[in-house]
This record gives sequence, C-alpha cells and structure tokens, in this order.
Amino acid sequence: MNETFVANWKSQVKKGTLTFIILNILKDNEYYGYELIEQIKQHTDMEIAEGTLYPLMNRLKAENLVDSKWVEQETGIPRKYYCLTTMGAKTLAPMNEYWKNLERSIHKIIK
Repeated sequence: MNETFVANWKSQVKKGTLTFIILNILKDNEYYGYELIEQIKQHTDMEIAEGTLYPLMNRLKAENLVDSKWVEQETGIPRKYYCLTTMGAKTLAPMNEYWKNLERSIHKIIK
C-alpha cells in the first residue's frame, strides 16, 4: 500500500468536503468557532484546526453563505457566532442534491 498516496488523497477529500460539512452543520443552528469545530468532530470524526476553520469561514462570509455576530458573555471574552444566510441555504440545497447523487454513484462502484 502506498501510505503517502492514501494520506494525500484523504487530505484532498477532507479539504473538498469541509465547506459542504460546515454549511450542513450551520443549517440548523448557529455556533461559535470552537463549537463548530466540535460539531465537525462529533459528526465526522474529522480533526479541524482553528487555522483551517477561520480562513474558510471568512471566505464563506465573503461569498454571503454565512454571517457572523459577536455575542458578549457573562464572563470572558465575546464569541463570534456563525449562521447560515438565506443565500447559504439556497446554495446548500443543490449541493445536497449533488452529494446524494454522487454518493449513490460511488456506492454502485464500490459494491
């Protein structure tokens, strides 16, 4: 087995699906950064670093797919919460449909 090839492939799959995962997690709730990282980990077993998440969230904000707001805490520093925008929800619908079709096609191949 070519471990380097597999490791690189896994990295590319992770990178290519992270936006899709984040948008789906945000469709039902808003989360601050650390919570979002924990949600990703809980639902996918993926480890995501803050250095990966925050630049991606900035890009999604620039695309008007997510929005953010600062929320003051009773103790500690304010937290930036992220939520899906209307445009994000409209964009996610065809992404989910494409994913379902892709998943069916892949399952046909790997049986």
